[in-house]
Amino acid sequence: MTRHHNFCAGPAALPAPVLERARDEMLDYHGRGLSVMEMSHRSPEFVAIAEGAEATLRSLLNVPDNYKVLYLQGGASTQFAMLPYNLLGKGGTPNYLYTGIWGKKAIAEAKHLGGAHVAASSEANGLAAVPRPSEIALSADAAYLHYTDNETIGGLAFDYIPESSVPLCCDMSSSILSAPLDVSRFGVIYAGAQKNIGPAGLTLVIVRDDLLDQARQDTPTMFNYRVMAENGSMYNTPPTYAWYLAGLVFEWLRDDIGGLDAMNAINERKAAKLYGAIDASGFYSNPIEPINRSRMNVPFVLADERLNETFLEEAESAGLLNLKGHRSVGGMRASLYNAVPEASVDALVGFMKDFEQRRG
Repeated sequence: MTRHHNFCAGPAALPAPVLERARDEMLDYHGRGLSVMEMSHRSPEFVAIAEGAEATLRSLLNVPDNYKVLYLQGGASTQFAMLPYNLLGKGGTPNYLYTGIWGKKAIAEAKHLGGAHVAASSEANGLAAVPRPSEIALSADAAYLHYTDNETIGGLAFDYIPESSVPLCCDMSSSILSAPLDVSRFGVIYAGAQKNIGPAGLTLVIVRDDLLDQARQDTPTMFNYRVMAENGSMYNTPPTYAWYLAGLVFEWLRDDIGGLDAMNAINERKAAKLYGAIDASGFYSNPIEPINRSRMNVPFVLADERLNETFLEEAESAGLLNLKGHRSVGGMRASLYNAVPEASVDALVGFMKDFEQRRG
């Protein structure tokens, strides 16, 4: 079996040791004679899996005791609606920072529930840099401030955590667990799993306890953070296998990588190698201001876009997969999530240099 270099933006690469362990436990989990996919979510075995995953995650992120960790379904896109449902029960206007497509989608969903205020926007600079702190202007009745830490499609990332007098809420789908994080600065953090947590089908929500009683009266039961917290994320049958795999990823980060400081150092090296190759070239370019370049998602374009298909075809033949840019922006994109080995980045850089020499 050959494992290629996978730069997919999501569902993304998973660590090989995690896949190997899941393979070994697939048919018979710890001598129980069945798979995790087949066992009851109420069984002692799965409850132990769930509790272990949460304990490891809390340790990795140093999650304070006054925060609940929820394992939900629906992806980050469902959180675009769940967040305002859960935080607007006492009135006020949701405030948003607009820095890309995912932030725009979050704003649109909030508007369905009565409106949203854009406290700052990157639209004027072509989504090439995030707003500076001095540009953020909350509405007088702000209920919370939401931002997207890393725009997966555009490759735009915040270089700071915004200060806020109201609960700070963040979509960290493509950046969570890539570096240490001060959870205590946030009211709500949410993240779709399929980038740095595990397979698609699971969504992680970290919510401060005092925000569990802020829901609108018309909040659907399945959307209510309090209901999910009181039921241990098992009000209905949860995505058990995705939860189990997320726990294995958390253990891999802790035991194999050595924690988030070590993961951060690896991610810094990977991104520096790829951006270094782009910047040293007259053939490739990246449109984002250097201070806001994403370490997780690196978009780049070729000087001659007529070579795009040739680049992708040759890259795939070389075992470099999923480098096509999002349909809304075009070009190329390499996603360098935690599970993408440094050797994969080396292989990509080598291919890019060779392609430029032959085609540039």
